[in-house]
Amino acid sequence: MELPGVKAVFFDLDNTLVDTAAAGRRAIEEVVSALQLKHHCGEEEARVICDKVQAKLLKECHDPAKMCITDLRISHWQEAIQETMGGEANRSLAAECYFLWKTTRLQHLTLAEDTRGMLTELRKVVRLLLVTNGDKQTQREKIEACACQPYFDAIVVGGEQKEEKPAPSIFHYCCDLLGVQPAECVMVGDSLDTDIQGGLNAGLKATVWLNKAMTTPLDTSPVPHYVISSVLDLPALLQKMDHKINANLENDHMICSNEVH
Repeated sequence: MELPGVKAVFFDLDNTLVDTAAAGRRAIEEVVSALQLKHHCGEEEARVICDKVQAKLLKECHDPAKMCITDLRISHWQEAIQETMGGEANRSLAAECYFLWKTTRLQHLTLAEDTRGMLTELRKVVRLLLVTNGDKQTQREKIEACACQPYFDAIVVGGEQKEEKPAPSIFHYCCDLLGVQPAECVMVGDSLDTDIQGGLNAGLKATVWLNKAMTTPLDTSPVPHYVISSVLDLPALLQKMDHKINANLENDHMICSNEVH
């Protein structure tokens, strides 16, 4: 495989290379079971607690200078338990739930064998970089858990930078790390708001939206150059992309190939 127009591919991590959402669901089920078996909580009550935590995670604003991510997330569980069950705050139960959730989620974060193979082959012809938003500790633990480091020339965590995706600065930092120009890079990710908008903001050669469910985006959403339903479709798309761009065969770069944190 030769890709003359592409020198680097940037990948998102969560729900792009690893199924963080599925791992999170497994983790929630473990907590629900533990609350029922060990703490005599009803199933409905346990699920309400977990739903509240999920809602808090979605709205989470974390300033590492003020509080570590562990303390913040234990507080999410503590608040959810107290809001649901009443009574005194139970920090020890909250910590137990948090660490069970975290450990289970990490255990189920795996880089699939076929994805490993795809990355290995792709890296023979282009440079690969992982760029992920999120807290430094949380994302580094995920990276360690799925053992993806050997497949990339560089790894960039948003929580370690001044700005995260979709800010152009983090993409330009990635380009500098690899010694490439934005117009030589492709961004692949599942988020229109961070991965695709960021790639567009930074002036990358192309953006590839991983849309596993083939959902229809809102009219106000950023428009990716390409859409795939599986990350395994990427090598074939990259070959088509280069051919079509070089041959100037089309003006519309939206291609659908038979294709949250």
